[in-house]
Amino acid sequence: MAIGTKGLEAKELDLLDEAALVAELEKAKKELFNLRFQAASGQLETHGRLKAVRRDIARIYTILRERELGIRTAPSVSE
Repeated sequence: MAIGTKGLEAKELDLLDEAALVAELEKAKKELFNLRFQAASGQLETHGRLKAVRRDIARIYTILRERELGIRTAPSVSE
């Protein structure tokens, strides 16, 4: 089983466009900030969540970079 947030797997992130990926990235960064703050103040109960959120952020960055290089394609708009 992979470590990470349910719903942020590579297959599901492939279906998102650039704007949605950036929004997910911002959300994950805010969550990581809050988790680090909780850890510093001793209020964090699930330390594994820090690792999962960091991996989610790395996964999003990887997909964005692969699209930039042309390795991975963005979803096509189907109407």
